[in-house]
Amino acid sequence: MKNKRKILFFLTVFSFLITSSAKAICPICTVAVGAGVGLSRWLGIDDTITGLWIGGLTVSMIMWTIDWLGRKNVYFKKRKTIIAVVYYLLIVAPLYWMDIIGHPFNKIWGIDKLFLGIVFGSIVFWSGANWYFYLKAKNNGHAYFPFQKVAMPVGPLIILSFIFYFLTK
Repeated sequence: MKNKRKILFFLTVFSFLITSSAKAICPICTVAVGAGVGLSRWLGIDDTITGLWIGGLTVSMIMWTIDWLGRKNVYFKKRKTIIAVVYYLLIVAPLYWMDIIGHPFNKIWGIDKLFLGIVFGSIVFWSGANWYFYLKAKNNGHAYFPFQKVAMPVGPLIILSFIFYFLTK
């Protein structure tokens, strides 16, 4: 029961961190993250790496939803926070209830591997996306190189995947 509360508390706190601004990420980026999740599971890659891609995909979907609602002029109080919490609950809660997250033999550093991956993946994807928007704003609204909008959020996920691969090997 304590772990459930810790997970829900962290998801709530993290959702406040990522909802400062909403900017959509391109569809290619979302497809790349989704493909990464499917491929890593199919290949039997460690859950920390799978979690990285699940976290990145979750953040991408949150950003897309917030942007889409903004274009449709749908605004309500705390919408960014509510959307983030709902997405994380829709993704993490079923994994927890099916004992995919929280299995006692699937831990690294005392934390569930999949959950740890989701946390790190969410943070690095969000950071990479915001770094892209920051650099684009500094360059008068233009990217510095082709497909920068894809490379900047997905690149950190790839790098962190290699790091976790060697840490969990």
